[in-house]
Amino acid sequence: MPAYHEGMTSPVRALWDAPAAVPAPPRRVWRDWALVAAIPVLAVVEASVRTDVPWRWLWAAVLAALALTLLWRRARPFTMLAIAFGVGTTVGLATAGDPQLYTTAYFLILLYAVFRWGSGRAMIAGGALVVIGMLLTFVASPPEVADIVGGVAVTVMTGTLGLALRWRRRARSRELEQVRLLEREQLARDLHDIVAHHVSAIAIQAQAGTAVAAADPGATVQVLHAIEAEASQTLREMRAMVGVLRAADANLAPTPGLADLRDLEAARAGEPVIAVRLDGELDSVPPAVAAAVFRIAQEAVTNARRHALGVTRIDVGLDVDREGVRLEVRDDGRGAASAAAGYGITGMRERAALLGGTCEAASALGGGWVVAATLPRAGWTA
Repeated sequence: MPAYHEGMTSPVRALWDAPAAVPAPPRRVWRDWALVAAIPVLAVVEASVRTDVPWRWLWAAVLAALALTLLWRRARPFTMLAIAFGVGTTVGLATAGDPQLYTTAYFLILLYAVFRWGSGRAMIAGGALVVIGMLLTFVASPPEVADIVGGVAVTVMTGTLGLALRWRRRARSRELEQVRLLEREQLARDLHDIVAHHVSAIAIQAQAGTAVAAADPGATVQVLHAIEAEASQTLREMRAMVGVLRAADANLAPTPGLADLRDLEAARAGEPVIAVRLDGELDSVPPAVAAAVFRIAQEAVTNARRHALGVTRIDVGLDVDREGVRLEVRDDGRGAASAAAGYGITGMRERAALLGGTCEAASALGGGWVVAATLPRAGWTA
């Protein structure tokens, strides 16, 4: 019996313990102020037009005052819902009837906020509060069956909409996090190749030093200097990728460099022309950073090929100087290569951010789409 009881209550318990929506909502946006400004005006206009509604001016004043709850509906959804429904129900019982003003419909926004952003406790308590308020109103002023069915249907639809958008947002957040993890995994693969190369060189130099130590001590000193140089280079490369976690089952692949950007120019018949320009001190860029630049350029070119409309040319420009690396990928297509920040753009931004840089994608002046990434030296040498 206890096990059965636990099985029956576990879904409710899970909902009760559910946290607030993730990611957290914005505290306040311009639409909130627009609603707060518009609702009092609508309430007054409706009260002046609908002369048959009892206590219309009292209700207009109450609805205008309660409009302020919309400003805190995301940060305190249940509290704002409780204030609005509590005051509305109390005034309705005192006047022996419901408000009958259509402006009252904005209470549904508060109900939506509870299911969209509130915690599990807020959703359960908010639903119970609305049900109790409706029952008290029905007792005070018995409505028609059609009104009851309509009110319940609208309430359920509002809560369902909030839950649906909440779950959709959470699913997208998880997908974006998976993209970030995949980018970190790819960076870790590149790091593995780079470090393995240097460590192999160190091991070979150490073996050579051991072999000649007894016969030629001077050669041993040279070997130690070589080992020191390789170790220093290895540390620099590892600092460039600090914080990157490598999946245990990651498949290793050759690490691309800046010179490999030329390979992007190879295009099949019917594909847009790709022009690559490389300027600056290319050899000064560590292999790990060069690999990141290549991945960003490769993804940008792929996006342009797949999503740009009528694109005939893609220009890839790379500049390296003492400040760092600047990459720009521009196409001449109609419209944007990607109308929204999809997973490809998210991956490019994540890869640049891991190296202390930035990556932005936007519509270009005169048409087309441009991806611009900046990787300052301070970001990968810190």
